[in-house]
This record gives sequence, structure tokens and C-alpha cells, in this order.
Amino acid sequence: MNKKNCALLFLGKQDDPYVAAALEFCRHNFADVTAQLGKWGDKLPEELKSWQGDYVISYLSRWVVPDYLLRSARVASFNFHPASPEYPGIGCNNFALYEDAKEYGVTCHHMAPRVDTGPIIAVKRFPMFPTDDVASLLARTYAYQIVLFYEIMSLILEGKELPVSEEKWTRKPFSRVEFNQLFEITLDMPKEEIARRVRAISYGPWQPKVELQGFVFELKSQPDK
Repeated sequence: MNKKNCALLFLGKQDDPYVAAALEFCRHNFADVTAQLGKWGDKLPEELKSWQGDYVISYLSRWVVPDYLLRSARVASFNFHPASPEYPGIGCNNFALYEDAKEYGVTCHHMAPRVDTGPIIAVKRFPMFPTDDVASLLARTYAYQIVLFYEIMSLILEGKELPVSEEKWTRKPFSRVEFNQLFEITLDMPKEEIARRVRAISYGPWQPKVELQGFVFELKSQPDK
């Protein structure tokens, strides 16, 4: 089998099935693939300082890719962001749920030194539903994201140029401070505000908590009847 004669650097999340599928696609179709998978808090491996190649691909990566590495790609450095351009930065799905967005999506974009600010390559959108929570929205997001990945990588295999989208990022990236503030719930908040925050951040073992007179109470979203 003839593989595309390109050198790729693939950066992704550790122990994730979608990342594993994306990486396997690259290894199956490209001649030279360097991969680094990590989790939050891991340091970017030092050996990448000497990497040179054609493409840097970030897929659910836990690293902010430094400028020197972006410049090491001869053709392009791009990221697959699990949100539409209305939600750059951290906690994108959480903010979409908090704002009760009617539409969401996934974005492929060129990487820039500042996270989620580079020119957009392509966007796939899909509807959000009143019944969505973090788990259901993430499941649909990751399904659309892997499809977008295959579409973009297929263009590279066919020797075609990457698309240029007319879409733009609509706000500055959400910060860690803003994300942490979403978890702040007090009992003097209106009932509707508490419900919005509970919906936006409840995910498996991660549940919002309220401290009252030394006691900690866990708040959970109520299933629809």
C-alpha cells in the first residue's frame, strides 16, 4: 500500500477512543507519523523541540501548542475544536448549555499562538435540544468531530488545498477563570439561574456543590419525566 509521503505530528488526548481512531487513520495513510498523547497537566515532551515536518495536527490535545512548534510545520498546523466558532476556549459545551444555545458544532482551524483564534478551515453544525446535558452533547460533538477529521484529512490525501471558511470566531476564548465561575452556585441565586448552572456542569461524578453553614450539599439535574 502506498502511503502519502508527508510527515505529521499528531497531538491528542490520552486514553480516548476517538483520538485512537484518528491516530490510527493517520498511521494507516501517511508515511511518517509522530504521536504524543497526554492528559491535563502533562508537560509537552522536550524532544518535540527538534521535530520538523509538514503538518501539526491537534485533536482533543491537552497542550497549548507553542509558537516554535507551529513554525516547524512546513504546510499547516491545525486543530479540531469540539465546538462551533461561537464557543472558543475552555468549557465550550458547558457554556453552550448554560446559554441554552439552539445550535452547536465542531470547528477545524489553523492554530495561532493564542488558543482558538486562528483562521477557520471548516465548521460542522448540528441542533441542540432542550433535553441535552453535558454527556449527550459531548457524545454528539465527538461523533461530528471525527467525521470532520476524516473529511479534512481526506483532502490532504488527495493533494487538495485546505478549505477557507467564511466563518469567524465570534468572541474571545473562554478562560479558566470564567469556566471556574460557572461552578459557583449560591442559594441566593434565582431558581432559574441555579438550574442553568446545574445543567451546564453536571457530568458523571462532577456535580455542583453548595456550602451552607459548614455543610456541603450536592446539586443534581432532574431527569425529564
